[in-house]
Amino acid sequence: MNRQRLESLPLEWVRVFEAAGRTGNFTAAAQEVGLTQAAVSQRIRNLELRIGARLFIRQARGVTLTIEGEAWLPQVSHALQGLNRSAEELFGKPLKAVTVSASASMTQLWIVPRLAAAAAAASHNYQISISTMNITSDFPVARATIEIRYGDGNWPEWHKHQLFKEALAPMAAPSLLAGRRNWQDLPRIAYSGPRPGWQQWASQMKDIDYCVPALRFDNFVAALNAAKAGLGVVLGSLPLCGAALNDGWLVRLSDEALERGEGYWMTANERLPVNQWIDLVELLCREQPIA
Repeated sequence: MNRQRLESLPLEWVRVFEAAGRTGNFTAAAQEVGLTQAAVSQRIRNLELRIGARLFIRQARGVTLTIEGEAWLPQVSHALQGLNRSAEELFGKPLKAVTVSASASMTQLWIVPRLAAAAAAASHNYQISISTMNITSDFPVARATIEIRYGDGNWPEWHKHQLFKEALAPMAAPSLLAGRRNWQDLPRIAYSGPRPGWQQWASQMKDIDYCVPALRFDNFVAALNAAKAGLGVVLGSLPLCGAALNDGWLVRLSDEALERGEGYWMTANERLPVNQWIDLVELLCREQPIA
């Protein structure tokens, strides 16, 4: 078969062949592809001339595939299905409503500021529904379009993008530091969740002054608010606490940071078209300006 003949093979001819071979009838194929029976017959004939092989045996009661046609049909069907699937994934109609599941800390400290910036720019025309998840096992139950997860990114989701690598450092309200030289003497605030805590900090930093936290909360946002109120030192997320540090609500107490290589990831299932995924990545991953 001449290679140059195949390089310019019209896709319409191939689609007509696939429809005729699958239905076993030129008339049925014509109805499926929106052509007349004569136009289907002509395109099949042109295809046969181009590839140099007979694909159908014409008979009084219809057509049947030749040996060459039978051999080629499943390959063509598979290729066209893949082409249609990829086109739908990339350019399919965007979902009218997108559900985003995330922890309270990610919702309040990461997602909401970016949605506020997007609202001012009117950058999307679909509804975004936020669902707060408290524990990792809640995610499969929620069946959300977008999930914000903490971990190493080793998940089988269709789409995946890292928001940031987690880095933690001790922080406290400025008023709590008045007249004190050593922040290690201050009460500590702990919280539940996937992030490393004070024990990991003490182990990595050789903190011999580690003590049991005076307060423990079930989420990071509550612990952060307690630190802002001057109740103790929190091991704060640097990517999430930028606004609190910049506005002076908290001060960083050490140049050292606890880093474990894990972080927060944005994932999505296969129902989300790629073009809409790209839009949401741009929306939820944009950098926030420092005032």
